[in-house]
Amino acid sequence: MGLLLLLTSMLLSSYFHPWRVVNAQMFMIRDITLSIEPSIDVIRDTNVTLRCQATVSSSGLEALSREYIIYKDSKTIYTKTSSTSEDLLYPLSEVRVFNTGKYTCKVKIEGKQMTSGARKLTVTGLSKPVLHLNKVVVSEGEEITAKCTAPGETGSIFFYFYEDSTEIQEQQVLSNQAEAKLRLSSVGVHKLHCAYTVLITPDSFKSEESNTVTVSVKELPIAAVLEILPQSPKIYEGDQLFISCTVRNALHTFKSIHLYLSQGNKLLSRGDTKVNHSSVALAKDPGDFECRLEMGDVVKIDTKTISVTELFSVPTLTMSPAAVFQKEYLKLTCKSESSASERLNRDELIYTLDPPGGPLIRKGPGIFSGNALLYDFNYTCVAQAKGIVKQSETLTVRPKVSVSTPKISVVGRAVLGQPFKILCQSDIGSLPINYTLLMGYDQLSTIVVKQPFQQALFTVNIPKPDEISKYMCEAKNRQREAPLSKRLNATVIVPLTHPILTVIPHPPEISEGDDLYLICGVKGSPPVSFKWYRVGNKHPLYTTTSIKNNTDYQVHSLSKEHSGVYYCEAVNHANNVVRSNSVTIEVRLALWKKVVIGGFSLLAVSVLVVVCVLCFRSKRGKREAAAELSVKPSSPKSDDSLTVNLTHDTEVYNAATVRVDGAAVSVWSERPLEEANDEESSMVSNEPDVEYTEVVHPRPVDPARVLMRKGTDTVYSELQNSPHGAAEHHDYGSVEYAELSSEQPEINSYCLEVNNHQDLPVPVD
Repeated sequence: MGLLLLLTSMLLSSYFHPWRVVNAQMFMIRDITLSIEPSIDVIRDTNVTLRCQATVSSSGLEALSREYIIYKDSKTIYTKTSSTSEDLLYPLSEVRVFNTGKYTCKVKIEGKQMTSGARKLTVTGLSKPVLHLNKVVVSEGEEITAKCTAPGETGSIFFYFYEDSTEIQEQQVLSNQAEAKLRLSSVGVHKLHCAYTVLITPDSFKSEESNTVTVSVKELPIAAVLEILPQSPKIYEGDQLFISCTVRNALHTFKSIHLYLSQGNKLLSRGDTKVNHSSVALAKDPGDFECRLEMGDVVKIDTKTISVTELFSVPTLTMSPAAVFQKEYLKLTCKSESSASERLNRDELIYTLDPPGGPLIRKGPGIFSGNALLYDFNYTCVAQAKGIVKQSETLTVRPKVSVSTPKISVVGRAVLGQPFKILCQSDIGSLPINYTLLMGYDQLSTIVVKQPFQQALFTVNIPKPDEISKYMCEAKNRQREAPLSKRLNATVIVPLTHPILTVIPHPPEISEGDDLYLICGVKGSPPVSFKWYRVGNKHPLYTTTSIKNNTDYQVHSLSKEHSGVYYCEAVNHANNVVRSNSVTIEVRLALWKKVVIGGFSLLAVSVLVVVCVLCFRSKRGKREAAAELSVKPSSPKSDDSLTVNLTHDTEVYNAATVRVDGAAVSVWSERPLEEANDEESSMVSNEPDVEYTEVVHPRPVDPARVLMRKGTDTVYSELQNSPHGAAEHHDYGSVEYAELSSEQPEINSYCLEVNNHQDLPVPVD
């Protein structure tokens, strides 16, 4: 059981850990190290050793079999299997630049592997190349073989061959030598050498120059011969030239020969042994002639240059006048400025126009005249003598077009008092054109139009609208009379002024339910854009454009909410915004509401008046009743009570009491109606007549007792007439009654207040 557990543990350990079990041994590759000896930087021919060291840990004593792999720049260069634990040594004998690179070592043990870090070996120094030639003396055009060798070098090598320090050939090989077939360029002594470059991606290493080999090139006797006749020192145009190109010292042993005759860049003729050519001498043609012989790589050349004297110069064609208008007279003159008088007479030189048969007629040697056409036309002058024909440059005659009657107009809008532009323009007319602006017939300014898209724009400013019709325009492109335009006919925009806001109906008459008309009027040129505003609102209430100077904004069925301050703004094409006066609108009550309110008011007043009248009558009746005194006809006894009747509603009645015979009795207490009536009847029938005398006492009234404004008190004295005609004086004396003034601040505040018995009449002894 324990053995089974041990085996299971070993299997799991081999799965999760970097060691394996081989023949009951466990191992682990700890490290792989690659070193370069003696150094990573060496010179050529040094013996270098690559040491690959593997550090392996194992559970047994026996060495594990391992496989070593050496890489250079990721390419396998060496493989070895070893059963010992010793380091792997890989020698590099007499290293070359080709051995430069990055080296790594990989070790494999039973499927387990590990790779070392990369180490770079750098080898400097290349061997000197060696140049060998198969011949050092050759004939012109003969081929030589050159071999360049790089002793001891390997890899991808580029070889270069030089002739007199000029590279003439290049080859790429995978060996240390290259051969080249060379043909030297010219006769004489030439020095050859070579060099090479070893390519090690991404670098390259170039060697020094090889030894120099001198090669002598002998000239072949063969030659090209060029002859030109006549051999006169001065050749004139029209002279006949005879030219020949031949071979001299040609041998039958030579290869095929080719001859080429050319003048400048123009090939005149070609042949094998001889070439002939004839032509007329012309001054315009180049004077360089060449005879070229080609035999394989051998080239022989012979050249000659001749000078040809002009018989006459190239003619020139001129026109007068320099500018001509359609159908106007013109003259063309054709003339050669120089000629060889020793060879040519002036009469022998003939001038013609090309194309012939045009509207111009020959008037003399080289002179042609006539009327200009309606369109452009080209002429060329042709001069000829002794077979020599020369043409002038083409002259294009562009007849000018007379300027048409100009048109005058306003650019944009003409605003009174503001600068605006006037355009003067003709439909046709050759440039340049002078445009002149006139007011009346006085010249104001002139503009010269020289370009096709240029315009004659004049800036003006007018103080009155009718002045715009005084402007005219004149156009001129020739010396003759200038056409005049019509008078300027344009609408002048008058800026807006005097804005007025009119209200209908009249503001004091505006009531609820009415239709309101806000009429905004201005002075100025229509169309006019109107805007109505209400103070407090940023945005306009209404906006419209009218072709008249006034328009209105209607508000239907007014209500209290429409009350406010209104104004209007107006603007036309002059772009000046004007603002009207502000109008205050107060919407009053509707008429039917006023009638209803008036009716209710009258009804309330009527009711109030009726109430006041009734109250007043009631109060007055009570005061009159209180003013009537009721007294007995005979003298009262000492134990009889004194009775006085006053109106019940007075404060005096309610507050005052009289003490008679030691008993407190209300002065104003009422007796029963029947008793009162009996007493009154008794008084009328039995008692003597009572006389009333009105006495006015100017005494102040105590405000604490009478809550009313000051007035005049009326005092009544009751005098009892004795039967004998004299007043009798009783012990209770006379009774005085106070009557308040009828002027009261309020309807219910006119009663006299009596607080104690002292206000009652005192009996008179």
